[in-house]
Amino acid sequence: MIVIGLLLVGVNTLLWGVAGLCRVVAQFVAHRRMHRSARLGRPALSLHPSVTRDQVAIVIAAHNEELVLAETLRSAARQVPLRQVFVISDGSSDGTVSLARDAGANVLELSPNRGKAGAIVAGIRHFDLKTHFEVVVLLDADTHLSENYLETGLPLFTDDAVVAVAGRATTLLKPGARSLGGRLLVAYRERVYIAVQLLIKFGQAARSINVVTIVPGFASMYRSRVLELIDIAAPGLTIEDYNMTFEIHARSLGRIAFHPNAAVALTQDPDNFHDYLKQVGRWSLGFWQTVIRHPWQPRKFWLALYLYIAELVTSSILLVLLVPLIALSAASGVFTSLGWNGMVGGFEVAVVISPGVLILGIVIPDYLLTIFAAIVARRPSFLLYGFAFPVLRLIDAALCLHRLPEAIVGESTGAWTSPSRRAPELTSHGRGADGES
Repeated sequence: MIVIGLLLVGVNTLLWGVAGLCRVVAQFVAHRRMHRSARLGRPALSLHPSVTRDQVAIVIAAHNEELVLAETLRSAARQVPLRQVFVISDGSSDGTVSLARDAGANVLELSPNRGKAGAIVAGIRHFDLKTHFEVVVLLDADTHLSENYLETGLPLFTDDAVVAVAGRATTLLKPGARSLGGRLLVAYRERVYIAVQLLIKFGQAARSINVVTIVPGFASMYRSRVLELIDIAAPGLTIEDYNMTFEIHARSLGRIAFHPNAAVALTQDPDNFHDYLKQVGRWSLGFWQTVIRHPWQPRKFWLALYLYIAELVTSSILLVLLVPLIALSAASGVFTSLGWNGMVGGFEVAVVISPGVLILGIVIPDYLLTIFAAIVARRPSFLLYGFAFPVLRLIDAALCLHRLPEAIVGESTGAWTSPSRRAPELTSHGRGADGES
């Protein structure tokens, strides 16, 4: 029972959670020392100047995104002038191009659809962003940047060794999900974001560790000089962000920085089961494809990666097996109550899994993650939705295992179709429901 609970909470969660706690303590001590030095009149340590806003380009790869692109452009324009925003329309057949041009962004039209990674590469080369900008933000067409995205994210580049800043993902609440099931899916995604980023990624991003597994492609920053050293549009991959992250480690290009209070961005998660399965399956396939593309190296990143893979596969198999095990246990209990002696062909059939093991080993550990997420997000509704989250974890596990064989024997062109989007909610004054004009 303890082993089951540990696997479902995660050895990685405990390991990197402790590393993250050490980071918090170290930052607190450094902050206290800085204030003590200031009181004593000692000069602060000099740092290299951080990147300024006029050195930042924002690149948005878009495929038929007219429904959400306007709000994303307004969000980008609060960070930099629109002349520093570059929209790459990847085979769009709707009003994506005209909308971006009318807003004042730079636009590159591509045809046919070559995939997000190919669009990013084409945009970087066409506009020669390496020559004109120090940092490139890769932004999805449905992403809204927090008001202080650059203000908090750019200082992480003060360390010259940092070549990428992983944005912190959080769920875009407005427009809201269109059904109760949709709200459940969105809440679950937010719980995943909180658990992975605060309990795992923060520890992995410690200066002396540097084993971050993914710089999310929805809203992250790269030094422009390293982008030409990364095989962004590697053939046969469904998604690009895992591969770009692995390339940084494989080529020893530098450090990946992440802080939960820096470079925060909001993304629109699927609110219907079809799109949810499609998105999570695509992420799983892209992860396995990237792992296969980058063979083992005797470095700490690969040690951390394969520790994660071992736990991922083991816990996924365990979760998938729970369904037949629980069914067998229930059937055994029913037959026993009807007088069955537990013998089949001379062999005794025992109850496979007891309700106590199920509750203490699976439900409670999972619900503890939900409580943590509810506190962090300040969303009490998670406490209600949390009773259904183990089912969604089971679905994620099944998708993870299902996509592994496809990654081994199949390939992908990278061509993409965006999931269905929720249109911005407008008031009678033409402003967004969240108050944005």
